[in-house]
Amino acid sequence: MSRYRPPAEKSAPYITREGWQTLQAELQMLWHEERPKVTQIVHEAAKNGDRSENGDYIYGKRRLREIDRRVGYLSRRLDVLKIVEQVPDNPNKIYFGAYVTLEKEADGSTITYRIVGPDEFDLKENKISLDAPLAKAMLGKTLDDEIKLSLADKVDIYYVVAIHYDSPPN
Repeated sequence: MSRYRPPAEKSAPYITREGWQTLQAELQMLWHEERPKVTQIVHEAAKNGDRSENGDYIYGKRRLREIDRRVGYLSRRLDVLKIVEQVPDNPNKIYFGAYVTLEKEADGSTITYRIVGPDEFDLKENKISLDAPLAKAMLGKTLDDEIKLSLADKVDIYYVVAIHYDSPPN
């Protein structure tokens, strides 16, 4: 039996200016701050003799591989990402970068999401990926449109209450 996994679906190459700056800052921090510190720790640990039982050396080498992997990924990803900054011609429709307030039909509760790129989504901040099922269902909708979201055996119905592009509604 093989361990073959089909390649992951390519994610959307779009990002907001804030998301770009966050990834760029992470890349700079990893390359210019964390990697040199870990390299120094590994260098010092290597001087102590037997490397097979040296925790600092083993952990440091592992951490260097993690850093190098992430730096490589960020470098490649930043090359293909497109920063989307302009407001669409029709600000009454939902597109990338929109702050969208939805009302749930079942209980009348509201929630505001921002549609962002897959590299910057954060559910704690209500930022959802352009590739997420809810975001895909919202794209192109306008005020008062109905959105049906089918997940597993459950269907949720939402209504678009507000659309903003400059900042989240209060």
